[in-house]
Formats: sequence, C-alpha cells, structure tokens
Amino acid sequence: MKSKANQSQGMLLFKLTLTQRFAIGTLKVREIVPFQTLTSIPYSHHHVLGTATIRNMAIPIIDMSAAVGFRPLQEEELQDCYIIITDCMRTVVGFAVRAIDKIIECDWKAIEAAPETAGANVFVTGITRVEDKIIQLLDVELLLSKIYPEDTSNLYPILADVEREKLKALNILLVDDSFVARKQLSTALDSINIIYHVATNGLDAYEVLKRAAEENNPFDIVVSDIEMPGLDGYELAFEIQNDTKLKDAYVILHTSLSSEICVEQAKQVGAHEALTKFEATELVQAMLRGANHNQKK
Repeated sequence: MKSKANQSQGMLLFKLTLTQRFAIGTLKVREIVPFQTLTSIPYSHHHVLGTATIRNMAIPIIDMSAAVGFRPLQEEELQDCYIIITDCMRTVVGFAVRAIDKIIECDWKAIEAAPETAGANVFVTGITRVEDKIIQLLDVELLLSKIYPEDTSNLYPILADVEREKLKALNILLVDDSFVARKQLSTALDSINIIYHVATNGLDAYEVLKRAAEENNPFDIVVSDIEMPGLDGYELAFEIQNDTKLKDAYVILHTSLSSEICVEQAKQVGAHEALTKFEATELVQAMLRGANHNQKK
C-alpha cells in the first residue's frame, strides 16, 4: 500500500553554509519568502532575530544556522537570505536560511537514521543522498524545543492507581524518529513507572513487532508518529493490521504537524486512534482504551 501521508510529502533542500545542503519535509512548510525587515523582540532567545509580519501575522524568525551550531547570519548577508515559514508542534515560525536550493520528490525509505554516535543534541533525524551529495534531514521538533521549552505540565499524566496497574500489564512500543518526541513519550511513561520499548523508525518497529510475536510476547499497544522515514505511521499501521500475528496490537498514531490528522484515514489503514497533539494524560487515556479493547477479545 502506498502511504497517503507520503503522496504529497516532498523534501525542501536549503543551505545553512555555503556548501552543505539540509532538508525538511514539505508537510512542515507553509511557504518560502524573501528576507524582510524585522521587528526586534525584547528578552527573546538569542537565536530569534525578530518578528516579520507575513499575511497579517507576526511570526518569529529564527537564525537556523546559528540554532544548529553553524556561523550565525551576518548583517550584510540578510538581504540575500530566505525565510522558510513552518507549521510544526502547534507553532508557526520562520527559519532564516542562507539559500533555498529546490523541492524534490523523496523516497522516504531511502533515508537512513542518524548515527547513534551523533548524540542527543544533534539536530539531524536522517541522512540521504541527492545527486551523490549527502543531505541531512533536520529535526525541527528538537530545534524548536531548545528555543521554546515546552510547558512541562503537559508531560506528566494524571491517572488512578488502578489505571496504572492496568497499563503495567501491557507490552508497549513507542515509535518516533524525533529525539524530542521520544523524550516526551518516555517522560510521560517514566513518570508513572510504566515499562515500554522504543523504536526510532517504522522499519525498525516492524522488525521489533515481528520478533516479539515470534517469541510469543506480542506487543499490546503501539504508539507511533506518522511522519517518519522508512515506513511512516500509516504504512506501519497498515502492515500491523494485515499481519495475523500482529493485528491484535492497539495502534495509536500521533503527529507534530499542526494540521489535524485525518482520523478516518488513520482508521482506514488499521489504526485505532489518532491524536492531534501531545498531551500526556490524553495519551495515557488512549492507551487505557487500548487495554480495555484487548480485554474484550
């Protein structure tokens, strides 16, 4: 099955240095505009250059080069720069970049996961090649989390002891290619002492699921991001639903994109639920519905 999520998902290539190209998925991109006059924001993060008014909306503009560790944009460079307006994690921001290269179609299965040796604070979620050149896919969620630390009140679920014990009995798999998203999910479950397993992309998750089923220890609940290289969340849900050894797993899809997930589409590919935002208590309640669903079988 061809993923509906990836049918319109291309890759925007741009430059943060004079030579190295980077990329983000086009689902995160609202538009690209030339650099324009900014209004300063008092007491803002040091990587925020100011705000630009675009389509009657005041949008903070971030120096992406500086934010990921490269040489900051210089005053004399700004007139030749571009702003990528993104919509991610319920936040509309602009990223100032040195140059826009092009938008290309992308075989997301050809993207390799970032090496584990890169560390947790490297803003790269995957690596691919275009025209024999290495392209690094940036982890926009991690970047935004560093500049706009999230209100931690949403990270800790509220539930009763009986509910906690019900979750403890489940075999849970968390799937996400973004470090910050994995951290959110794991923080939520760690805070209530729930054991879980983690996969960093859909392909690895599918192998983990099959191996667990073969060992007669199948997963009860799968919580998966939608937008991932390799197998995306829709494809993973479809594969689970169509494998007789896996189809009993309760699949919960989620995304960092601000646009709402099509719940009906998620159900069509085999997912049981689709969450349009990260809120720890909402996630845990979805998992409890999965526990009740499995009990009824």
